[in-house]
Amino acid sequence: MNGFRVKPRAWVFWLVCFALLAAVRLCHSDVLWADEAYGLAGARRVLEGAALYRDLWFDKPPLYAWIYLLWGARTGWVLRIAGALFAWLCCWLAARAARACFGPREGYLAAAAMAFFLSFDHPVAILSLAPDLLLIPFTLTSVWALAAGKSWQAGAVAATGLLANTKALVLLPLVLLWKPEAWKRTLSAIALTASAVWILAWGWQEPVWAWGLAYARDTFLEDPIREGVRRTLNWAGFHAALVAGAVVFFSRPHGLRWRLGLWLVLSLGAVCAGARFFPRYYLALLPVLTVVAARGFRLLARKWAAIVLLFTLSVPAIRFGVRHVATWSRERAAMRDLALFEDCRAAADKIRALARPGDTLFVWGYRPELNVLAGLPGATPFLDSQPLTGVPADRHLRQSVVAFLPELARVNRRKLQSTSPTFVADGLGRLNPELAITQYPDLRGWLARYELVAETAGTRIYRLSGISARLGTVDAAPLRDPGPQR
Repeated sequence: MNGFRVKPRAWVFWLVCFALLAAVRLCHSDVLWADEAYGLAGARRVLEGAALYRDLWFDKPPLYAWIYLLWGARTGWVLRIAGALFAWLCCWLAARAARACFGPREGYLAAAAMAFFLSFDHPVAILSLAPDLLLIPFTLTSVWALAAGKSWQAGAVAATGLLANTKALVLLPLVLLWKPEAWKRTLSAIALTASAVWILAWGWQEPVWAWGLAYARDTFLEDPIREGVRRTLNWAGFHAALVAGAVVFFSRPHGLRWRLGLWLVLSLGAVCAGARFFPRYYLALLPVLTVVAARGFRLLARKWAAIVLLFTLSVPAIRFGVRHVATWSRERAAMRDLALFEDCRAAADKIRALARPGDTLFVWGYRPELNVLAGLPGATPFLDSQPLTGVPADRHLRQSVVAFLPELARVNRRKLQSTSPTFVADGLGRLNPELAITQYPDLRGWLARYELVAETAGTRIYRLSGISARLGTVDAAPLRDPGPQR
């Protein structure tokens, strides 16, 4: 930790940060959120020998799957400790960025703020090692390098962030404008690194680019401006400590004020991109606000800073702290958002009870948890049915109209017909009958080889005919709609 003297109290600070991050995540060690399950499912297919994009339809940047390979794509406490270590890295980088911009005390304040808000926020945002969270280290490292006068390195890091999230593009104007006189050198670093990233991961994924661009153009919100304002104000309320600190900072003169203001504007643009405003999108604001708020609170008298922090931090600590504990104790209210996960667990139990060595699985619907929990290898190029129906996961529980790229969906269904997974789990038909796998005429001949062997409240399980005796189906009530997915 170059730049920080290793003193006993420093070790205590970092250990407390890690203890908080780990404790929160271990409360969720027995559950799996869909956003992390998608990356996990992709990683497990890689471990089976599939290559992202070439052998597997994967509509996200590769780091989303690659990072889970570091611990063998395991779940449970291993996943949660890995998540805590990742969040701890974010805290350390927040300290480095704030220290480079302002000083060592601001560094510790930024790290503490990062640890707090990576603990007390919506679980799906702070727990899932998904693209929005994965971009945070690249963002902080870029600003650290910029503040240290290393524009070339900042450009290279920002471009490398494309491996985590395409929203890394918003960092490029910041890197170029932070030190305008060095723009040629910085641009060369961006171009070289971005080219390497393209060759490494994205050069062959044209269908995924087409899907991503279509997805970004089409929101499920009827009034995205009004909804965006409402959700942003709600987020600002729970993050009032950061907002208050930022207001204090920007109200005082400082040499970096316009640069950090540009960073804030670009980060807000990343939140608005796609006009969906999911909780995880607001992670784009966390790096800049932790850095500037750290300076803002240093400008306040200690008494006033303590009072503001006490009142502003108590609300998210109570709101989300209680929720973490309730999830750990599996209280009904806390598990409401995990209704689909519970159904996936029940379906996975039934599949494992029927499975034999060598059996494979295909999941229809966006139910990546089932891919992970069932523990069977995949037999198709698809982890879910989005590319087969043309209806994205954030609306396929409610809508049945093909949202975009119907021809791509037809081509992908033809690819599906050339495969023979042992099990087909329709996790969508009971929730939205019009998008059931049985509703597609071009798949009926392919599906005729399968027989229904089990059901849960939200999943129908089919198996290749002739492999096992037909089982009686379960009379299960359909699940409640939990809201937009992804």
